[in-house]
Amino acid sequence: QLQLVESGGGLVQAGGSLRLSCAASGFNVDSYAIGWFRQAPGKEREGVLCISRYSTPINYAHSVKGRFTISRDNAENTVYLQMNSLTPEDTAVYYCAGRRNYCSGSVSASGVEYGYWGQGTQVTVSS
Repeated sequence: QLQLVESGGGLVQAGGSLRLSCAASGFNVDSYAIGWFRQAPGKEREGVLCISRYSTPINYAHSVKGRFTISRDNAENTVYLQMNSLTPEDTAVYYCAGRRNYCSGSVSASGVEYGYWGQGTQVTVSS
């Protein structure tokens, strides 16, 4: 059964770093595209980054460019989101989601392009 579980969220000071994990079961992350999404209070869900074996990672959110990095550990069947230089604007619930094969070239606010979702993990950045 396909399942994704996020972890690693928490409270961090502005300028700090945090690493989120997305553990997959029921499928191999190496065969799927795994994307990170986030939703801040009162805002639409937005895509952040996506990784697959078929291309370099895709950056969906301009605001995280140069600060966030997505990576994959096939042995652990886990995808990570390394977040550096965090700002209060990064505060959101972060979700990982899966899609067969390739990352979607673009994503809607609903994230309908990705069919498998985790429950999310809260990230709060204090000033």
